[in-house]
Amino acid sequence: MDVGEATAPVVAVVGVVGTLLSALLTQRAADRSRRREQERVEEVRERRRRAQDLRACYVALNTSARQYLAALTDQVHALGRDEELRTVRQRLTEARDQYRDVYAEAQLRMPDRVLGLVGGLSHDLGALYGMVRRLDDGVPRAGDSPAAVRDGIDELWGRLRRMRREMRSELGAFRADSGR
Repeated sequence: MDVGEATAPVVAVVGVVGTLLSALLTQRAADRSRRREQERVEEVRERRRRAQDLRACYVALNTSARQYLAALTDQVHALGRDEELRTVRQRLTEARDQYRDVYAEAQLRMPDRVLGLVGGLSHDLGALYGMVRRLDDGVPRAGDSPAAVRDGIDELWGRLRRMRREMRSELGAFRADSGR
């Protein structure tokens, strides 16, 4: 057998193998590309889910803080009016318990930047609650007064607004608002 006759089958085999390998390599590249795209889609989906969870956490925290402040305000207004005091006390206790539950969950989800603001607000809500309870029980400390509670509540409403701005900023709401 001469070299020319042997070369033709080798070239044919190499051509067939090359064609098959080309198809295989193209298929593997396409699979890898699909996997990367699927991973990217899953990543986007996970980021959206985390953002929705954080948003729900922020909404619950904002709502419960507002209810807590409103209940503190009602309690101060009810001091000295015995007929509605028990109902107002109950509402304050429920609002405080709800806030504590929501705050406990929020502590695990919020970024440190927002958590610092919320932690300070939570501490001061507790201090105001203590002052209101002491006034209600008739055992005030020095500096405890309905006027001091009202001033504290007014200050906390302002801090709640700042906290809400931070939360909205964290969620990207300001970027969406900037076009208006």
